[in-house]
Amino acid sequence: MDSIRSSHMGTDIQHISESVFVGMCHKVGTSQLVAMRRDVMDIKDMVEIQVKTSDEYRAMLSGSQREGFRLEGSDIDYMSWLNNHRVIWELSQSQCYNTHRHTLILCDCSDSPPGFTLLYLLSPSRNRDIQRASIRINNRNYISSSKLRQIMCFDSTPHGPCASGTIGTTEYDSAHCFICDFWPPSASSWIDRCHSWPQPHVVDDIVKNGCHFVAIGHKLGSHEDHEWRISFSLAEQKLVYEMNYCQFLTYGLLKLFLTEVINNGVGDNDKLLCSYHMKTAVFWVIQQNTIPHWCPQNLLGGFWVCFKVILKWVYEGVCPNFFIPDNNMFLTKIHGDKQHQLFIRLYGLYEKGITFLLHSPSIRAYIINVLYNPRLSICTDEHTLISEAEFDINLYREIHYYNTLYNLNIQSCTRYLHTIEQMIGLPLLTQYQAIMLQKLTADVLQSIAFILHMETYTYKNKQRYRADKISCHMLKLAAKFGCITDMLYIAMYYYKTLRYMEALSIIEMIKVKLAQPYVMYRYNVNTEMYTDAVGGQFWSTKMRQAVSGDIILYTRIHYISELIPEQQSALQNGWPGLHVPPFTLLYMLEILCYRHVDTMGAQTAPDDLQTLLHIDQGQLIPLHYRDISWQILGICQQMTGNLQAALYSYQQSLRQIPFNKIQAAVQMRIDQGEFLP
Repeated sequence: MDSIRSSHMGTDIQHISESVFVGMCHKVGTSQLVAMRRDVMDIKDMVEIQVKTSDEYRAMLSGSQREGFRLEGSDIDYMSWLNNHRVIWELSQSQCYNTHRHTLILCDCSDSPPGFTLLYLLSPSRNRDIQRASIRINNRNYISSSKLRQIMCFDSTPHGPCASGTIGTTEYDSAHCFICDFWPPSASSWIDRCHSWPQPHVVDDIVKNGCHFVAIGHKLGSHEDHEWRISFSLAEQKLVYEMNYCQFLTYGLLKLFLTEVINNGVGDNDKLLCSYHMKTAVFWVIQQNTIPHWCPQNLLGGFWVCFKVILKWVYEGVCPNFFIPDNNMFLTKIHGDKQHQLFIRLYGLYEKGITFLLHSPSIRAYIINVLYNPRLSICTDEHTLISEAEFDINLYREIHYYNTLYNLNIQSCTRYLHTIEQMIGLPLLTQYQAIMLQKLTADVLQSIAFILHMETYTYKNKQRYRADKISCHMLKLAAKFGCITDMLYIAMYYYKTLRYMEALSIIEMIKVKLAQPYVMYRYNVNTEMYTDAVGGQFWSTKMRQAVSGDIILYTRIHYISELIPEQQSALQNGWPGLHVPPFTLLYMLEILCYRHVDTMGAQTAPDDLQTLLHIDQGQLIPLHYRDISWQILGICQQMTGNLQAALYSYQQSLRQIPFNKIQAAVQMRIDQGEFLP
């Protein structure tokens, strides 16, 4: 393989490939981990599709997170669209819709570059944002992409077609778009091109699911401010799923190469190549069957072929979109002096051969290891690369991260339960999807219990008694489905319904369970003790006996009155729920209950939480949850009369990462408290 220019390494390139394969498995995750991540996200998405009504917004995780990557520093990409708005390509397609329920939008590509279109409203939209974004062109109502983008980005930063922001330390891009159930006519050649990859049934599935339109125009188009770009995000996700594991790692290696080598030290405005170009190169290489064998021994060979494709594109100034090749994705960005300088830089890397990967911090050690130890035996068996405990850490992280529900009421909770019940019996349900559905069930049952209690204030005694029995039963059932800390919802409910001794009994039980040395919380676990205690058991058993998770207090559901101001503050900032570390809530509930049954205990109890906040290094109270934890400590201190300590805690809350968006509630408590001596 002379083009890889590696003979001077003095080591077999296949041996280096194997070592890099192992490194990528550690960086990206094993194939089992990637499959698990996808399964968890897919089942959540399947549930959401069934639950959402036709007039609600739908949201979809997209980009590298949805594809199965969890690379450090990667942002999170979302797409959202109105479910009762549909785009069509020709008027005859309007027969597929009930125009009383759907607002139809017609594509007008007559004066737009390939891959772009204007969107013409066939009937008035009832959505206020769409109305505000409408403009008149040739006596027709069109939706202006720039106007809608401006409206949707009112409290965030515009980034291409997206609204960008930060959640804790994680950046996100959210694209408001429109959905079309039909495949674009301009992409019909892609269907004819799919001879060997992807398989025909995948092609049919992709075509059946249509496309989206995101709010950005072509810089050289006649209507740049009003055009929309055709997005194939869903199709791309399905294509990435169709990659074998080595192809997926090649894509991951290209992403790392882009971040750590090409764009390293380059300002944002000078980053000409992006991750989408890398993905496009992999798609073309796979479909053209350039590489006969994608395997660990040939990982660098596949990477090298993709790199040469990118080098050729930069030289020619043409990067053909995978679905619409006439859409040159370099046209407005990579040309002239910038194109020449980028080519010179990439060609300099090409002349170094594969050794340029030594500039990648993620991969360097694995290459050097083989260079210094040419006879080193490399084991590429993935099962040896991750322990059972490590896999479980990742599994429960995914389950807790993606089980957040929004805007819950009794009706939506009922739809969730009905949908989950139907899916539990699906024959193709994977083990990861089953455990995700189990946790979703626990979440929904907990929500129903508290919503029922909120709605029974006007009920008669007998009705309230029945509702209370149902709520208690659901919370106990949820605790059987969920993890250890799901029992905290029972303690909250008992406190809310004035059963303080019962709540304290549950709290003591939780304390005993959490004190076990094998209990897992986030990435913190003694792997040996965990494996000895629950190794080899079903994941549902492990979750119930050895896993603790964060408590989510949805902003529209009242759990305990003492945190309603914080929930309202989060709600006003568009935040769906407070994320509270389990130990923080545990100590708070203990203090609240002691105030009614043991006043001396209530005086001393805040000391435990205060000590934890001062000594914890992010293990039991993650850094991005310290805002709510300091706030809760302040609330408890103020209740027990320690006003100066409470003021200090509130001020500390304001100094933390504003993850839970409770600043307004913090300031209100400071302003209303009598803290002056």
